[in-house]
Amino acid sequence: MAAPMSADRFIDALRSEGLTVVEVGAWRTHNRNHKGPWGPVHGVMIHHTVTRGTAYTVQLCRDGHAALPGPLCHGVITKDGRVHLVGYGRANHAGSGDRDVLAAVIAERRLPPDNERDTDGNRHFYGFECENLGDGRDPWPTVQLDAMARAAAAVCRVHGWTERSVIGHLEWQPGKPDPRGFTMDSFRTRVGERLK
Repeated sequence: MAAPMSADRFIDALRSEGLTVVEVGAWRTHNRNHKGPWGPVHGVMIHHTVTRGTAYTVQLCRDGHAALPGPLCHGVITKDGRVHLVGYGRANHAGSGDRDVLAAVIAERRLPPDNERDTDGNRHFYGFECENLGDGRDPWPTVQLDAMARAAAAVCRVHGWTERSVIGHLEWQPGKPDPRGFTMDSFRTRVGERLK
């Protein structure tokens, strides 16, 4: 069981991992905490945005839309490898997912199939939205994949987690496809290499 790190510790961890961080507005206090608690935290969730263009992507992830208010994550990782911090605290990114998956993340063991939507993921996961159309054809630049692995590793390093604490949205909530274009097993290998 881990309490979320402070916003200052979060940005320091990202920068210590060699990332270029862009602070967007009052990100430290932009959250959905009035809708429920954030924490204990158990892992990092990776998403794709289904968007194109840095400015639009960052604004959408910060502000959300009529059906889903922002922030939609903690950090937006754009094609150029920058991490744009848009919120901190509870964020609308994970939704309801499978309690058995959460148990596996906590135990850092192989994930079971996600076949339930019975657990509040927004409470338990840090979220990174990664700029990509999510169609399986939009490329993932090496600089972006590297930044994604560094961001996940930064969070894991602070909490003493392994790469097993990093999951994709598609591994958490039935019917979600993201991220598309690489496997989460290959991504976890990248994170593990960073943590060595």
